[in-house]
Amino acid sequence: MYDPDGRLDADLGLPLDRAPHMRLVQAAIAWSGPATLQPRDYDQIALQLTGHGRAVAAEVRRYCADLPPHAEARVLAEVVLEESERRLAQPRLGTTRCVQMRARQVRSLYERLDRLQAARPAAAPPP
Repeated sequence: MYDPDGRLDADLGLPLDRAPHMRLVQAAIAWSGPATLQPRDYDQIALQLTGHGRAVAAEVRRYCADLPPHAEARVLAEVVLEESERRLAQPRLGTTRCVQMRARQVRSLYERLDRLQAARPAAAPPP
C-alpha cells in the first residue's frame, strides 16, 4: 500500500499486506557493510516503509480506541505510536541507516499490534 502521507483511513478496511512488508523489513534490518544500492533506491524503500508504517499505526490506533484510557496495553501502544510518528515524519535521506530505522519502526508497530490483538477480549456470541 502506498500511503506515505497517511491519508488512507484504517476504517476503509484495506488489508495491511503484512507478509511482503515484513520480508522487506527483515531484509533491510539484516543489511550490513557498505551501501550497495543507489540513494534513490534507498529512498524508494524508505518511502514504501513509511507508508506502510503509517497504515499499521492507524490500525494500532484503532485497537487503542477500544481500550480504557489507562489500560497498560493502551499506554504502551501510545508510546510506540508517538515514537513512530516522530521517526516516520523525519525526512528520507536515501541511506541504509534511514531505511533500517523505518524498518525497525514497522517491526515495532506490528509487535504492538499483535499484542493488542492478543489482549482484545473475545467477542461475546450473539444471544
